Amino acid sequence: MKYDRLIRFAATLLTASAALLAGCTTYMTSDVIAFSKWSGSDAARTYAFTRSPAQQNSIEQATYEQFVANELAMHAFRLVDESHARYLVALAYGSRTDQVVVPQPVPFNPWPGPYWGGFNPWGPWGPFPPAFVDQTVPLYSHVLRIRITERGSGREVYNVTARTSGDEPSLVRAMPFLAHSALAEFPLENGAVRTVRLPARRGGFTPNEVAVEPAAASAPAAAPAPAR
Repeated sequence: MKYDRLIRFAATLLTASAALLAGCTTYMTSDVIAFSKWSGSDAARTYAFTRSPAQQNSIEQATYEQFVANELAMHAFRLVDESHARYLVALAYGSRTDQVVVPQPVPFNPWPGPYWGGFNPWGPWGPFPPAFVDQTVPLYSHVLRIRITERGSGREVYNVTARTSGDEPSLVRAMPFLAHSALAEFPLENGAVRTVRLPARRGGFTPNEVAVEPAAASAPAAAPAPAR
């Protein structure tokens, strides 16, 4: 399965490169897994964020909470003081970097210079396929987990994890996509697995272009990296 994911990433990377060259929209894909016992009504969706000791007084934490609050507001959630909240919302997030080997095309031109003008028949758009060499590239993985509990009873009612991998090194730039992906179809049924594809644009994404699909196979969610 890990090999399949690496191959999928390699294909995505090559496709993204081609799209950039062509001036097309590129996309960020997130895998979403949800566990749910949700039964709350719209009228009772008041909540407050709760933090671990390591997250107290964290500007980074406050930034990510704002991303999640924006998405929760789309589902009739209202942020209130903790003493008046029905639900508590906790966030966990993290990143990791791996190295993967991706085949890259190496165009070959036996007759350089003016013979072919700007066209190389051995290049990517020529009739002769280019050779390939293996190149090691970084693979960045980012994860966000949102856990909703009832404040009065402490009972967990919703737990959703969104994970994305690709060539984006920044967690803060990935976080709006993760937050939107995690809550795109709130509330998902228990054990739901989804793939959410968002068009990546400078400064954010375009919500009306969101594509949400069931994932090919369900897999247990790995615990996110410890919050910083």
